[in-house]
Amino acid sequence: MVPPGGTPHIAGAADRAESGTMRVRRARGMRRGRRPVRIRTGPPWRSRRALLLLSCVPGLAAVVALVLCATGVERRAEARPAHALAARPAAAHHAPRPHIVPRSVWATGTGEANSVARTPPPARYDDKVVAVFIHHTDSPNDYDCADAPRIIRYLAAGQTGVRDWDDIGYNFLVDRCGTIYEGRAGGVDRPVTGAHTQGFNHRTSGIAALGTFTAGVRVPPAMTHAIAALAAWKLGLADVDPRASVKLVSSNSYSRYPAGTTAALPAVAGHNEGYMTSCPGAALTAELPAIRNEAARLQGRRTPSPTPEVDPHRSL
Repeated sequence: MVPPGGTPHIAGAADRAESGTMRVRRARGMRRGRRPVRIRTGPPWRSRRALLLLSCVPGLAAVVALVLCATGVERRAEARPAHALAARPAAAHHAPRPHIVPRSVWATGTGEANSVARTPPPARYDDKVVAVFIHHTDSPNDYDCADAPRIIRYLAAGQTGVRDWDDIGYNFLVDRCGTIYEGRAGGVDRPVTGAHTQGFNHRTSGIAALGTFTAGVRVPPAMTHAIAALAAWKLGLADVDPRASVKLVSSNSYSRYPAGTTAALPAVAGHNEGYMTSCPGAALTAELPAIRNEAARLQGRRTPSPTPEVDPHRSL
């Protein structure tokens, strides 16, 4: 029985069990028969293991995520078809810009120089250059290379005077010593619209060899090397293979193709490819395959190589 005014007696610290439990004793006089109630006061070994596992969950999750990610990447790589892996765009092929004598060297001279050559009209431009046409100027071959500026002035005077053109038609001219001259005004590194190949002046550049190179005439190696270097650089600005075939649209029915016709022409073409003429002469025409290969080599391309067809309307 509980003494009058008393309270039940609670076991002290000495009565607690070793396992971290506390036994609640019945007060004197209470009926026996029920098992004592145990209150847990500390985590048992199982609880401690659960906490340890919970603390490892972030690290385990990271490891599992990495494994799944790696597995997924491998599976995606294995599932990707071989042609998709090979469809990456090839590296662009460019060539260094050769030395080009500026227009001012010949246009401001005396003699055949005229006001049009000194102060040309505003240039017209295309979006890019995808082909070059090779010409010869049908002038004497036995000139002194120091006299090349005077010869160019003479050519410019004839084209702007007798033919009533707005400027010299060729974008560039090359002498027999391999010196390259800027021709038509507008900037050598820009896609200036020339007046060199009727029907195909757009998206092309005209390179004229000073001289006449008909059958049996020797073409100076310095000249062909300079033409190749110029073609490699100019076509490389649009990443065009000099050995390729390109699609060009004729703008004039006086060319070899009626206006509006799409023609497949060499990226390095002779004037006679687009117009009814013997220019650039049989001797220089025979050098064109070697010029194409040399230009491709200067662009860092392997030789020999197939000559794919290039659509100039595609994005480059």
